[in-house]
Amino acid sequence: MTLLKNIHFKFALLTLFIGVLILILDFLFPAIIHSKIWNIFIFLSVFSFFIGLLNGFLLKSFGENFFQIMVLAMILRFIGTLIFIGIAVWPALENIILFIADFFIIFLFYLVFDIYAFLSNLRPISK
Repeated sequence: MTLLKNIHFKFALLTLFIGVLILILDFLFPAIIHSKIWNIFIFLSVFSFFIGLLNGFLLKSFGENFFQIMVLAMILRFIGTLIFIGIAVWPALENIILFIADFFIIFLFYLVFDIYAFLSNLRPISK
């Protein structure tokens, strides 16, 4: 039962769900899936995991600076995604609109998960 409450387990389930969803959509509707979807998926899953680890560590160490830590996580996520998109699009990537759309959809999945984790963590932090 405690495994279901573990945020890392929930993150792994979300990542597995997104991966299966990509496989199914790639099989059923290959026109809406960019050829570099797995690069996007791996980047966002690893990057979101490390941002979550950093966020959790900072909240445990400096809980009184809650707002600053959450803003730092948002800024790091924004800068990291801009750098990834810039590096991926720079060498004249074909079908850039589809790449950005796929990136944005997967990014929203992880953003909703972060908001869910944030909201579920509010009661223990509020003391």
